[in-house]
Amino acid sequence: MVATIEPLSIPIIDLEPARSGDPKIVDKTAKEIYHAFKYIGFAYIKNHGVPQELVDEAFQWSQKFFALPQSDKEKAPHPPQGWYHRGYSGVGREKVVQMIFDDASIAEKRKTPDIKESFELGSETDPRMANIWIPEEVLPGFRAFFTGFFETCYQVEQQLLRLIALGMDLDEDFFINYHQDRTNQCRLLHYPAVEEELLRQGKAERIAAHSDFATMTILFQDEVGGLEVEDIHEKGKFNPAPYIEGAAVVNIGDLLMRWSNDELRSTLHRVRAPPLAESRDDLTTGRMTRPRYSIPYFVSPDRDKVIDCVPGCWGPDRPRKYEPTTGGEYIAMRMNATY
Repeated sequence: MVATIEPLSIPIIDLEPARSGDPKIVDKTAKEIYHAFKYIGFAYIKNHGVPQELVDEAFQWSQKFFALPQSDKEKAPHPPQGWYHRGYSGVGREKVVQMIFDDASIAEKRKTPDIKESFELGSETDPRMANIWIPEEVLPGFRAFFTGFFETCYQVEQQLLRLIALGMDLDEDFFINYHQDRTNQCRLLHYPAVEEELLRQGKAERIAAHSDFATMTILFQDEVGGLEVEDIHEKGKFNPAPYIEGAAVVNIGDLLMRWSNDELRSTLHRVRAPPLAESRDDLTTGRMTRPRYSIPYFVSPDRDKVIDCVPGCWGPDRPRKYEPTTGGEYIAMRMNATY
């Protein structure tokens, strides 16, 4: 089922035509992606390169993992350091905070709990951040499947980075050259059933309003709904970004926004209760939400490469807004605030 998309909201972009190699078609697709990320920060991407049967299987494995006894999931514990983002985190362990766009203190933001649990994994060849897996006998095949799924997503990342560069009139390998080490993160998320009224009243959160940290995020979500994106015309207003069959949700992260000197937009988003089918809010009293699952793939640049202003995004009349940083330093700073 395809959701209805309101005008001036998140566009739907098909990558299949760009695979023809026709320069005019590739350029047209690149400009569509650039326009979406410049003015909205989000796009639905169709024919992205991850077969639907593989996405479906990923959700099946995720559901199997989170259905395990708590004692089994905790055999792959997330380390105490926020920057070492691997392994399992139980409900209430993580609290997303928004340091860049909010004035509220971190302590104040942590008062409302995130009702979710997660499992984080990365490349099996990462020398600095080894994966933390549950024992193979607990869930045979889990590790092998997600090792392959990670690599499939990496190929999608490479195509998107090329198109973003072309859309910004850069050499197509500009961003590719900063993303060689596969320092990315695949996250399995489970939002357990919770009383709907608590979410609507803000007494519990699935994920509070935030922007992502790194270059961009490729998100696969289920049909339950709940993802909301801040309106580009009205700060503080959030619009639903529903599930669309066969499409991934792709959004720009803070690091690419900095990198582009704010040429591209990193937009606030959150996960709350799904939109009401009924018109009366009082019908939510005592009602429980359906469990929700999602799988974001966070794209990050190589840790030691310096991220400075992209050529063409600064000049005498447009000074640099941000100091140079490295991907490793910036993401570690943001992650340490989350745990």
